[in-house]
Amino acid sequence: MNPVVTLATAATRGLEWHAVPAYIGAQIAGAVLGVWIAHVMFELPILQLSHHIRTGPAQWVAEVVATLGLLMVIWGCRAYRAPVAPFAVAAYITGAYWFTASTSFANPAVTIARSLTDSFAGIRPVDAPGFILAQLAALALALPLLRWHGTES
Repeated sequence: MNPVVTLATAATRGLEWHAVPAYIGAQIAGAVLGVWIAHVMFELPILQLSHHIRTGPAQWVAEVVATLGLLMVIWGCRAYRAPVAPFAVAAYITGAYWFTASTSFANPAVTIARSLTDSFAGIRPVDAPGFILAQLAALALALPLLRWHGTES
């Protein structure tokens, strides 16, 4: 459900590259559909754009930290036979919401979806590319560690 995780998985040979566009397309479509369903549930206009300002170096650094940490948690959980990743990811994202200035989007699909809601969770569409670039920068920083971890297994 996260394009950065999909790209990391493909880059570490856990997913074939030809499947990546379909995965990312489905992840973005699911996130957008999810925000529209939330609007329906709360009797809000389905189509909207956020006006919530989220920009600047502090926000972008926070997104790098949030996304890098998420990738480290996911790959770290691969060492365990029991399915601990879902619990670890949930705990990490909950914590990162509080310890990052950006409230830990850590997901390009979520960033796009949050640009389509003018709720407190939103991000102006003009600010979304900065978040997505920060998330991709975290992927670039993580890949050497993720590839190294793969050789240790």
